[in-house]
Amino acid sequence: MRSSFESVLKDKNRLHLEQVRRDEPVLAMRRVAFVLRDNFSMMAFTGAVDALITANLMSATPLYEVLVVGGCQDAVVSDLGITISTGCRLADLDERRQHLVVVCGGFRVQLQADPLLRAKLRSAGNAGAMLGGLWNGAYFLAEAGLLDGYDCAFHPDGRAMMAELFPGVRLSRHSFVLDRQRVGCAGASSSLSMMLEVVKRDCGDSLVQAVEEVLSCDKLQDVMDVSVVAVDRDPTLPQPLKLALELMHNNIDEPLRMDEIAAWVAISTRQLERQFCRHVNATPSRYYLELRLTRARQLLQQTNKSLADIAVACGFVSISHFRRCFREFFDIAPGCFRAGVRKGR
Repeated sequence: MRSSFESVLKDKNRLHLEQVRRDEPVLAMRRVAFVLRDNFSMMAFTGAVDALITANLMSATPLYEVLVVGGCQDAVVSDLGITISTGCRLADLDERRQHLVVVCGGFRVQLQADPLLRAKLRSAGNAGAMLGGLWNGAYFLAEAGLLDGYDCAFHPDGRAMMAELFPGVRLSRHSFVLDRQRVGCAGASSSLSMMLEVVKRDCGDSLVQAVEEVLSCDKLQDVMDVSVVAVDRDPTLPQPLKLALELMHNNIDEPLRMDEIAAWVAISTRQLERQFCRHVNATPSRYYLELRLTRARQLLQQTNKSLADIAVACGFVSISHFRRCFREFFDIAPGCFRAGVRKGR
């Protein structure tokens, strides 16, 4: 049986693990329409779209088709003064074919009734689509009578207005919410997290963790080049395990023995193995090998170092051993992998 990644590092390497991507169940493409209001929040919009596009990259087949919808023009100006071209005008949107319709608000978006948008949202909702709002975009859902009885995330400056105008809406203190067929975020910074929740519901935890490895690493206080978001965010991680992981990260070129690591962190090798299996999904030695191969993959992609130099930098005793391990885990020889990266495969 071919070797592959077992630990949490599988998510970090997912884009390069064709077998993992092929083994995922094939999901039907979902259509997502973003309705941009004049002066919409560019940050909120791009965060939400980035989650979907990156999910497509992490999958063997595209998962989301994104459509940008404007008003009466073929372009919309954002809060930053940047003009975004649209795929269609609101009047031409086939809302009943969409799986998700998101209204993009912003600090300077005018909150007033729009009969055409109201009709489109009601039609989409009646057809079973999920409906959402970014920043204060949920106003338009509420105005259409589509948020009564639902939790709603809304920018703090507008919550008093929402409570007064729409008493049937349950205003949430959370930065984003997903309540049945409604989703929303309160501002620009929470749109990525909001959309990741949508992707998780559609596609599962594994894909979302892979997307977070690309998009969410800078949410951490300390960013390490081969660290894993799922582990670094875990508040239950035992201190000996944290120290062991740090030792491994700092000793990739000259790997330590497991008994040395256990001695440094003051626990037995058996305890160390239990902690790794529980929190990292692999034995310490297996994780260490996967960590070194992840570093090797990064060096192949991002440097011009020779294969021999990379083998040494990643703690392999010989270039033949390095080649064999890399091929077993990535299903491609390291030289071919580098050539494919340079060709933009």
